[in-house]
Amino acid sequence: MQHIVPIDRHQVSFSSLEELVAPDDPVRFLDAFAEKLDLSKLGFKTKAIQPEVRPSFDPRILLKIYLYGYQNGIRSSRRLEKECKRNTEMQWLCGRLVPNYHTIADFRKDNPVALKNMFKLFVAFLMDAGLISGKTIAIDGTKSRAHNSKKNNYSPKKIERHPDRKR
Repeated sequence: MQHIVPIDRHQVSFSSLEELVAPDDPVRFLDAFAEKLDLSKLGFKTKAIQPEVRPSFDPRILLKIYLYGYQNGIRSSRRLEKECKRNTEMQWLCGRLVPNYHTIADFRKDNPVALKNMFKLFVAFLMDAGLISGKTIAIDGTKSRAHNSKKNNYSPKKIERHPDRKR
């Protein structure tokens, strides 16, 4: 019985990153969303370019990495760095740039207000597109209460107070 034979690892092949990511892949939406944002209006900090040091990463690239991690449940900066090296979607998204974990963590640390503003804008976009309704949904916390702290659990009183609270 003959087996399927893999390609030779030393074989040179020509392919682009564009060919490796499907046209309907959700990572394309993340890219388009991040490209359309005005980062300065949202409050993202950009580092001044200094001729005597290495140039910094574009905040838009770091935002794309952060959004990809958020979409795929990857919170760790070290895991996001690893994904930049090995994941085809992430390579396509970043143009094969691989910022180290410290750079990713600093971006998150330096821009908390801007990230919050970006997520508010994202939710507003989803509501305008009709993809989410924006209504409050509550679940019975009987089974999930053991996994949450008191701060993260909602009682009927907390649910009633919640929409009135200013952020």
